[in-house]
Amino acid sequence: MLLELQQIIVKPGQQMLLQNISWQQLENILEELEGRSATRISYSYGWLEIMVPLPEHEKDKEIFGELVRILLDKRQIDFEPFGSTTLKNEQMRQAVEADTCFYIQNQAAVIGKNRIDLTVEPPPDLAIEIDITSRTRFDNYEILGVPELWRYTQKGLEISLLQNGKYIKAQSSPNFPDIPIFELVNEYVQQCLTIGRSQAIRNFKNWVNNNL
Repeated sequence: MLLELQQIIVKPGQQMLLQNISWQQLENILEELEGRSATRISYSYGWLEIMVPLPEHEKDKEIFGELVRILLDKRQIDFEPFGSTTLKNEQMRQAVEADTCFYIQNQAAVIGKNRIDLTVEPPPDLAIEIDITSRTRFDNYEILGVPELWRYTQKGLEISLLQNGKYIKAQSSPNFPDIPIFELVNEYVQQCLTIGRSQAIRNFKNWVNNNL
């Protein structure tokens, strides 16, 4: 690249789009970005988007991850959380960093793994994107074959399921059948904003213990 990565400044809440980025350049950029937890990338067919979310985005991401963990633990479902790890497949020329993701049905395939190569490992069963301050490129997840994608926007939670290679909007989550996931997520994320994270998580755990 003509520019060194440290010369590029992306302010929180903004994105930068670069074109004609080779896979090796992507790998070099990912290596340079390692450790910068707030930065997100999305790569597709030579186009690279670098995003820096706002602080509220990061708070929502942590809340979502905690809610999912509580539900999985209550149901005694084995899972492997992978946070915002880079999901990439060189053969498909795709890479994306979810805000957080979980291996559930396929958790045994990634036990002990620190990095995910989708030419070898299966995609995560659930990926979550907080789109309050950034945007999600559905094509990445569709091409990589992530079966379930949650997006949280200013309108609330949206669930998309992969069918015949394309996402369709869904009214429930196959990972959490018989659980009113929309109502729960929307209510307790809002509670975090009004009464604080600690009290909202306690309330959520109480609901889970009383209803599941």
